[in-house]
Amino acid sequence: MNTPILKTILVGTGVLALAVMSAQAQEDRFSKVKIEATDLGGGVYMMTGSGGNLGLSTGADGAFLIDDQFAPLSEKIKAKIATLSETSVRFLVNTHWHGDHAGGNANFGKDGAIIVAHNNVRKRLSTDQFMKAFNREVKAAPAAAWPVITFADEISFYQNSQSIHIFHVSNAHTDGDAMIYFENADVLHMGDVFFNKMYPYIDIGSNGSINGVIAAQERALAMITDDTKIIPGHGPLASKADLESTLAMLKAVRTTVLKTITEGKSADEAVAADPLFEFNEQWGKGFINPERMVRGVYADLSGG
Repeated sequence: MNTPILKTILVGTGVLALAVMSAQAQEDRFSKVKIEATDLGGGVYMMTGSGGNLGLSTGADGAFLIDDQFAPLSEKIKAKIATLSETSVRFLVNTHWHGDHAGGNANFGKDGAIIVAHNNVRKRLSTDQFMKAFNREVKAAPAAAWPVITFADEISFYQNSQSIHIFHVSNAHTDGDAMIYFENADVLHMGDVFFNKMYPYIDIGSNGSINGVIAAQERALAMITDDTKIIPGHGPLASKADLESTLAMLKAVRTTVLKTITEGKSADEAVAADPLFEFNEQWGKGFINPERMVRGVYADLSGG
């Protein structure tokens, strides 16, 4: 056989094999994931699986879903919703663009769900992105995954006997974050503006910032009560006290890392100094470990 042709066949076969292996690995990753639901009252639920926490409102007007995790989990999520709601998803709200929150958009969009998000979520889903913290390129999502209703500041829905208020918080986890408040049920979904009981991921590549996260959490605290149930982007169902504790930690982290910058330390020197040592035992066991937290906040505050 002609050598160039043989090389082409071998390379093509190798690429195909890698694609098959990648698909198999993804299938294995999600095969054992179980979608769970916690009843928060008023027909509102917090749902968990793999990825960001979901919110769900059920009732006569149709299922109202917040986020949808990864695409391979869509059928499991739909099956769980079917046990809680007599109707399929009518509206799907994205708290931001990341794949562990909006990865299933196309699957729900093709089923007729109306996708709603901040303007910047549509911009990011419809174009190639780069996640700086993980050095990872993310290709644009298919058109079926793009929000068809977008907003700049806020939008309200009146569904299932709930007044649902959605509002943008700028440059927090990303530049397209939204928090969703179910007024009647007194439930607030904060998306990744709030990681409960762990260091947060702040996507500075998507114009996120620690100052924006702190401001967003302060805004949330100003509108809730001791009885409000809070759905964080990641972590267990939270209370006002949990949010207050997280906010205090973030302010301390900001002050501590900023000190390393004003002292003239490089990012590597700041990491070596272990400035978050007093917080790491309580907060550093999530997927953002202490080093990633220091480097991320350092890069944000230094403009590096």
